[in-house]
Amino acid sequence: MPYNWQDNISFVLVEPSEQGNIGAAARAIKNMGFHRLVLVNPPPLSMEAFYLAHGAEDVLSSAIACKSLEDALRDKTLVVGTSRRRGRKRGLFISPWEGAKRIFSGAQSTKVALLFGRESRGLYNEEVDSCSFIIQIPSAPSQPSLNLSQAILIVAYETLRASIHKRQDASEDITGVSPVSEGDMKELFRRIEKSLLLIGYIEKGNSDLRDKIMQNFRRIITRASLAKWEINMLHGLCAQIEKRFCSSDIMMQK
Repeated sequence: MPYNWQDNISFVLVEPSEQGNIGAAARAIKNMGFHRLVLVNPPPLSMEAFYLAHGAEDVLSSAIACKSLEDALRDKTLVVGTSRRRGRKRGLFISPWEGAKRIFSGAQSTKVALLFGRESRGLYNEEVDSCSFIIQIPSAPSQPSLNLSQAILIVAYETLRASIHKRQDASEDITGVSPVSEGDMKELFRRIEKSLLLIGYIEKGNSDLRDKIMQNFRRIITRASLAKWEINMLHGLCAQIEKRFCSSDIMMQK
């Protein structure tokens, strides 16, 4: 079976409450060629959901139900949120088109999660913290909130359009880029954390600060959609830090 970048993208609905929205969401993602639907703490699916899924009952039937967002994101490298509410602590906001290009690029080699929040309250701040960036869909001030399935359709459409645009642009051929796996990224983050501890950038024993710093590094690096050679370059930098500081510790012990 040929490789399909769309297999790497999951549409994650966080605590959806409306059966019609869940069904319409399944239909929206299948309209654009996607099929991975993840439901976090959803209600039991009813016939209404399957009725609104019309033609995408298979997507709805195969949807993965998770008890927590942590479970839903366990194997995802790039996490993208959607929100209309801005805030100083809610991360980087970009347009659907700019977000779609980054999503398509990331999906070439890693698993991507697109988060959509509750119909009534959207994504909470701690859930936004998991995201590399946030997509905000422009809307009229008199009616700023989009229906859940409408937002999903717009993001899915823009991502599909980004793939078509990329294929048509011969100057930006991605076929020569070595793939970066989830394992590659996890190993890089582990190496970076070790290096930051060695140079004293992260205080030993301060787990809260360490988690916050590493969260910011993950955002920066996943947002950049690095190629394999760029990952290797960062490993080389970490190796030099380890060599320098570990050898200094040995000399001090002597």
